[in-house]
Amino acid sequence: MLILDHLALAAETLEEGVAQVEAMLGVKLAVGGQHPLMGTHNRLLGLGDLYFEVIAIDPAAARPAFPRWFDLDRFTGRPRLANWICRCDDLMAELVLSPPGAGVPVALARADFRWRMAVPADGILPFDNAFPALIQWEGAAHPVQRLPESGVRLERLEIAHPEATALRSALAGRLDDPRVVFVSGTPAMRAILTTPRGRQWLE
Repeated sequence: MLILDHLALAAETLEEGVAQVEAMLGVKLAVGGQHPLMGTHNRLLGLGDLYFEVIAIDPAAARPAFPRWFDLDRFTGRPRLANWICRCDDLMAELVLSPPGAGVPVALARADFRWRMAVPADGILPFDNAFPALIQWEGAAHPVQRLPESGVRLERLEIAHPEATALRSALAGRLDDPRVVFVSGTPAMRAILTTPRGRQWLE
């Protein structure tokens, strides 16, 4: 089974992404960290049972010899919701059930967090990045346990793709979360959130 773990908003710079999210939601993002293997860094926001990250290429980090996750090497334009991530208890088993190109497990760590994540060889997830990135946390530590209460919650995650029916079928019986909705259209994502200043959305 897959469980919605977190959402990722990509930006050309971390500062630009954080400024946009904080202005829209009216809350401050918490400190995140660096991912030396991928050459990226992030800031985080707790959403109760899941979390949200703003992620960007870290200009102070060495460029990896392989494509970065979340297709960040090709990212340009305004900060926008780019990926969703689902956790599982058996990453290899879930990859067998996933479309080709869903990635291979990569071991990662930051402080006492340990996880394995399926990273595509070209950095691009199936269905034009509309398929979720898959993660398996190792040990009991998880970011939601450390993040301060934000008063922000996910109400709906809308994933648009021309092959929405096929995408929905690829996850049938594996993901049971009424907040996640697939619609036909140009590839895009939109998160509708309840916040201290009312309903807001990121896309």
